[in-house]
Amino acid sequence: MSPHRNVRRPITVQNPRIALVHDWLTGMRGGERTLEAICELYPAATRFALLHVHGSVSKTIEAPGIRTSFIQKMPLSQHYYRALLPLFPTAIEQLNLDDFDLIISTSHCVAKSIVVPGRARHLCYCFTPMRYAWDQFPEYFGLDRTGPLRTRLLRQGLSLMARWDASTAYRPDRYIAISQYVSGRIKRYYNREARVIHPPVDTDFFRPGPGPIESYCLVVSALVPYKRIDLAIRACALAGVPLRIVGNGPDLSRLQAISGPDVTFFGSLSDEQVRSLYQRATAVLLPGTEDFGIAPVEAQACGRPVIALNAGGACETVSPKDTGILVAEPSASAFADAIARVPSMQFKTTTIREHAIRYSRTRFKTAMQREIAQLMTTPLCESSNDAT
Repeated sequence: MSPHRNVRRPITVQNPRIALVHDWLTGMRGGERTLEAICELYPAATRFALLHVHGSVSKTIEAPGIRTSFIQKMPLSQHYYRALLPLFPTAIEQLNLDDFDLIISTSHCVAKSIVVPGRARHLCYCFTPMRYAWDQFPEYFGLDRTGPLRTRLLRQGLSLMARWDASTAYRPDRYIAISQYVSGRIKRYYNREARVIHPPVDTDFFRPGPGPIESYCLVVSALVPYKRIDLAIRACALAGVPLRIVGNGPDLSRLQAISGPDVTFFGSLSDEQVRSLYQRATAVLLPGTEDFGIAPVEAQACGRPVIALNAGGACETVSPKDTGILVAEPSASAFADAIARVPSMQFKTTTIREHAIRYSRTRFKTAMQREIAQLMTTPLCESSNDAT
């Protein structure tokens, strides 16, 4: 270590004041399930978010109250907050964390760029660098979706967002990635190293059911373009198998327009209803490239096989032949072929579930506590790039 660098000493406070910073709280998806597990570790921690739709997330997250940014007070922000993306950098930087010793950000957008006091430690649990600002712009804002003029304007705006995102990548003291795939993206876009702690899955709740397996495939997902739900719809039509879809999102109308009578859209369901659908499905489909993918692990905890694109986080969570099928190409015909092969592959419920247990909430909490304890007790150089 160079002698001119300023070394930040370990934090010796016995009961550090902790802040949890999330991008926005508008529903219980994979990111919010992860935040919930962290809230269980630190129930007294103060919660921050750009905005919060009351009642949209669990009581474990909401109980102490949520501190929000000026985005919360803007007209119609709870329904159209995505349109306010250009304001998010200013909003996150204006949140006041001066009273805290440890900040844990759970970030897929701007939470990792929170400004923290110099004495504090900042651990970022990164779901992914901002997809639409980096490598997935066409999936969100391609010509076929927004038209040439709006696409051009959006590309310019998100180019500026990517520059800001990269310029603030130094702010966390340490990054934790949800998968090796995301760790690679963090290295590529932020030039930072990131250890991997896979997100938690409630493997006690998601478990095999007593009923018979039915003839349908299942998708549990936010309905956004990069998830490629359209591919699942076409694949099931080719295979002649009904498809059931759980989730909401801006792509709903487009997906309904291309669906036949054998596709059922359920919208949001209770955890118990989703579990029941998992337990009875022939297979659960993951047609897009996921950073990790909570739904496939929940499905495997219920003993059901997964058919996933051989890309992204699925390469880490789906074991070919033992727990599912990894499809080589993102085409309807390739997925239809995989669907047709499932009945002959004789997947074992116990083997599939045993594979999923490694992603339990207990394992996640233990790994996070170990990482946080190390961060708090290790001297850090203010100009260093992680503890390397």
